[in-house]
Amino acid sequence: MPLPFMTAAGQTGAAEPAEPGPLPHDAREHWRRPYRPGPWRVGGAAVLLLLASYMLFSALIIALAGSVPGALVCVGAGLVVIALSLRLLRVGVWVSAYGVRQVGLLKTVTVRWSEVAAVRTVQQPVRWLGLPRTVQGQALTVVRAGNGEPLRTLLTDHNADFLARPEAFDRATDVIEGWAAESWAGAGAGM
Repeated sequence: MPLPFMTAAGQTGAAEPAEPGPLPHDAREHWRRPYRPGPWRVGGAAVLLLLASYMLFSALIIALAGSVPGALVCVGAGLVVIALSLRLLRVGVWVSAYGVRQVGLLKTVTVRWSEVAAVRTVQQPVRWLGLPRTVQGQALTVVRAGNGEPLRTLLTDHNADFLARPEAFDRATDVIEGWAAESWAGAGAGM
């Protein structure tokens, strides 16, 4: 259900972007995720936050029992779990006028649009929810220009964001391919 009051276009007197691009916003230099996190990713983060709340509550009980070092260990572990859950929510593909950024749980890779030769959706075996089990599915891949090392598969239709959401996967791949085409057209016009 669209909520027009939550967008800039729904506000009275809001100016429309001068050049409509793949994403409806003016600040193209800001990193944006072109899709919403999926229910599996949000659910996993919620479970981790629930675990962290139990850890922090146990730290309180341990501190009241008189064992401050044990309570500090529980607080530290709880804070690590909170940081992990927040990072899990940031995992995914982000785009801007600069390039494409693939945020992983422990590693982030950024590739400029000038270093990208092609962005395409291909049929291939993909990992189901990031587990070792593979199934036949679609994947969005980036081919780097020159002899650069290949980038990991950006998105699959069986990852935590798009499992059982094929329309969302199609929209996200279209937006990312649109960003790539628009940046290549802008680079070609600038030459």
